[in-house]
Amino acid sequence: MALATENDLLKRARTWLAEDPDPDTRTELRALLAAAEGGEPSEDECRAWSELAARFSGTLQFGTAGLRGELGAGPMRMNRAVVIRAAAGLAAHLKREGHTGGLVVVGYDARHKSYDFARDTAAVMVGAGLRAALLPHPLPTPVLAFAVRHLGAVAGVTVTASHNPPRDNGYKVYLGDGSQIVPPADASIAAEIDAIGSLHEVPLAAEGWEVLPAHGDGGIVDAYLDRAVAVTDPHTPRDLAVVYTPLHGVGRDVLLGAFARAGFPAPTVVAEQAEPDPDFPTVAFPNPEEPGAMDLAFRTANATGPDIVIANDPDADRCAVALPDPGSPAGWRMLRGDEVGALLAAHLVGKHADGTFATTIVSSSLLSRIAAASGLGYAETLTGFKWISRAPGLRYGYEEALGYCVDPEGVRDKDGITAALLIAELAATLKSSGRTVSDLLDDLALEYGLHATDQLSVRVSDLALIPAAMARLRREPPTSLAGLLVESADDLEQGSADLPPTDGLRYRLSGAPDSPVKAARVVVRPSGTEPKLKCYLEAVVPVASAASLATARATAAGVLSALKKDIAAAAGIDV
Repeated sequence: MALATENDLLKRARTWLAEDPDPDTRTELRALLAAAEGGEPSEDECRAWSELAARFSGTLQFGTAGLRGELGAGPMRMNRAVVIRAAAGLAAHLKREGHTGGLVVVGYDARHKSYDFARDTAAVMVGAGLRAALLPHPLPTPVLAFAVRHLGAVAGVTVTASHNPPRDNGYKVYLGDGSQIVPPADASIAAEIDAIGSLHEVPLAAEGWEVLPAHGDGGIVDAYLDRAVAVTDPHTPRDLAVVYTPLHGVGRDVLLGAFARAGFPAPTVVAEQAEPDPDFPTVAFPNPEEPGAMDLAFRTANATGPDIVIANDPDADRCAVALPDPGSPAGWRMLRGDEVGALLAAHLVGKHADGTFATTIVSSSLLSRIAAASGLGYAETLTGFKWISRAPGLRYGYEEALGYCVDPEGVRDKDGITAALLIAELAATLKSSGRTVSDLLDDLALEYGLHATDQLSVRVSDLALIPAAMARLRREPPTSLAGLLVESADDLEQGSADLPPTDGLRYRLSGAPDSPVKAARVVVRPSGTEPKLKCYLEAVVPVASAASLATARATAAGVLSALKKDIAAAAGIDV
């Protein structure tokens, strides 16, 4: 490393150290500086310089997802200094928008440093002349989203990294309508953050914020639960056995409270994953979609014999569902987010829902068929609930990544608690008539055709591989995939009348007249929250009769497998 670069890194690190309010990260940074300046060249010294370069090479960028990153000292990590700057930028933006004196509600999960970040946010808001209210303890993100609307706040903040690895934390911002921020609000807040000079210039109140009660008079959890159980019909069946896991997150008590208030039997909770634990010791990644994350839930289910298995991610804004499957090695099959999305849509149609059904460009096209057949509006948005929540006339929205909004007037974001309640109501209703959730999935395939989806998700250690893959696809677009003709290739970076620009590519495919496959679709995009390249796949296979369902599923599986192989080859990525 050049001397000028070393001196620059040392200067930045020492300046940061002088302002850092957290003794933990100060100790960590001092140790790195000591190792870097150790004198004799060594592996420890090289590692320290590499770490300093990674931490001080720029700043975490505030975007529509707020902030998310690895915990640690430095501007490229999540820490109290970064959070104080972000909170100050948000406060300045709110005041510029005329919200001086307005209420900001702050929630947090049970990850490392979450409470510290939440308390710092409240201190910054009060110091800036706004009012602040902390949620009473670690709670699901949907409770915070609900609180923003319920309390008439001008903004909300939740400290969570959702289903990211244990080393991460994050900072998500909601505006006064209870929706996540979208441009240009993100750029305005980012500009205010950049305008902050020394951290010592940010006023931090020592007191003055409110801590909301959970229960009783004005209890925010009680208010949320009252709203949540209203998504179900009290006259529908309640006989249902459920195994539930919160995956070491904060969903358990709220979900159990919701099931009890709605009149369902108490779910059997996976004991090893019941308590909040920021280290997520039983899983490699605390995401129900990741391999192995549901193993303990399936083990518990095999021992207790429930009707369904339900899981929340750690901040309980997502909901996963598994059904009995004797043919699976685990005895259970995880439903894809698109399957749950279609089930909830069909259930809401049966409950005479009215309004717009919305999903994203990477989710299944089946929702559009269900909406059209039911005479309902349909909208398709960019990926993320910050876009879904803004669909005009929204009544129901979902995205394939296990996120469902079933009560947009209560929680204008994905909500894993209310989604679980509706799935339980649907399963219990089917059970009362001698049917299963799998039977309803078969019915949907017979009525609309089998819409099979899958995903190729490639986690990378070298972030440069992601833009390289996107550039290669733009430079050499495929003309066929899985033996299907590419009918159209859309570069989503160009935007359209319906969609803002985004870094993504969409390929629509069609089968030959004699092909059993009617259509297919591939969407490729970088993940917005993780170091992943994601390829979203769909194959549509007509189903003539119940007897041909197995053949249709085998055909779709073969097409999806071939799509994975071919799009990976076209992008130049190893899988």
